[in-house]
Amino acid sequence: MSQITTITLFRYTTFFNKFWAFGMMQFAHSPLKKVNGLQEYKLMGSGKDGFNPFADWSVYALLQIWENEEAANNFFSTSNLIERYLERTDERYTLFLKNTKSRGFWSGNNPFIESDTVSQNNPFIAVITRATIKIGSLYKFWKYVPTSQRPLAGNNGLIYTKGIGEVPFLQMATFSIWKDEESLKQFAYRSKEHASAIAKTKELDWYSEELFSRFQPYKSIGRWKGIDELPF
Repeated sequence: MSQITTITLFRYTTFFNKFWAFGMMQFAHSPLKKVNGLQEYKLMGSGKDGFNPFADWSVYALLQIWENEEAANNFFSTSNLIERYLERTDERYTLFLKNTKSRGFWSGNNPFIESDTVSQNNPFIAVITRATIKIGSLYKFWKYVPTSQRPLAGNNGLIYTKGIGEVPFLQMATFSIWKDEESLKQFAYRSKEHASAIAKTKELDWYSEELFSRFQPYKSIGRWKGIDELPF
């Protein structure tokens, strides 16, 4: 069995549960480091209204990279840590992913290994992009973000997108799900705004580190508004 990745979104509504979730950005490290079959993980907060530098205190994300699906299934079905999260959350969604392409670095390495079990009959694509923004480029980068993200509103192939990250403003990522490759290409390569953003990235050297990864989503646990049309 080959490596898989899971991303879990948690939604909280009460002040006390949001405060608890914020604390777990630190306190969850110890139990996660002891999970069998877990190769790497990232605890992340999220941004308001999609990709936004200001925090959405109601939504947090847990990205996990597993030796195989069996290890992931065992964690989600038996882990006391997940039970603690579920006692506090009002909504939870875990998506299982097989990597199909990855380039760049995340915390000094590329943790994703391309899967050899991708299905040819599953057109859906999930994308994770992540970057560490140079401090001197923060203002210019965030000033341009609304322009670069504008074409997303008119793309019918976009199922869901959310800005996530380890450090607000500085270390940011995007997670998105698309109906098919053509929908993704329409945004990534054919929108003038996004093409301009790519050019500015090269010209202005915004990032000290960046990574782009594509995945095939194939299995889910839970429900989440906005991702309900996935057939698994």
